[in-house]
Amino acid sequence: MSKNAKPSAEDIALFKAAIGAVKRIKQDTVVHSPRKIPNKNKNEIKRQYQQHDDTFYFSDHYQPLLQEDPIRYCRPDCDTYQLKKLRRGDYIPDFFLDLHGLTQQQAKQEIAALITACLNEHVDCACIMYGHGKHILKKQTPMWLAQHPNVLCFHQATKEYGGNAALLLLIDIDCDDKVNKIE
Repeated sequence: MSKNAKPSAEDIALFKAAIGAVKRIKQDTVVHSPRKIPNKNKNEIKRQYQQHDDTFYFSDHYQPLLQEDPIRYCRPDCDTYQLKKLRRGDYIPDFFLDLHGLTQQQAKQEIAALITACLNEHVDCACIMYGHGKHILKKQTPMWLAQHPNVLCFHQATKEYGGNAALLLLIDIDCDDKVNKIE
């Protein structure tokens, strides 16, 4: 039977006999009014979503292969010479983030905001200072950074930027441009 063909009177009578006595169902679903979004600046909403998306990359359970003493990491597709330049201090960080006194959740959000700010401002090098303390943030920060797709590499900072209580990281600022060209 084609889509446009109408059933014959015999078919309708046969169908009604097979179904038997029926009664119409009353519509009882509730239709909700659309949620009103408060008047916010479009840039502020975009920033909130970008920041939320960046925190997605940070898992507490993922254990990347990191080289320790000094702590360092290089993404597989990144040139190891970039890591060497970080170690020697050839890159000067434009942004600094101090994580002293923050909880792990707050630190994740601040790191995500730092990476987003670096991408927005086209800054390729930043410094994250986590301090000595109980070594909680010192252990977690490299693990979070290794998960982010925009982090090319990071290395323990030189003494002038915090030594073994800080990390210098190199951001792939061209990564978003590559994604936009593909789309």
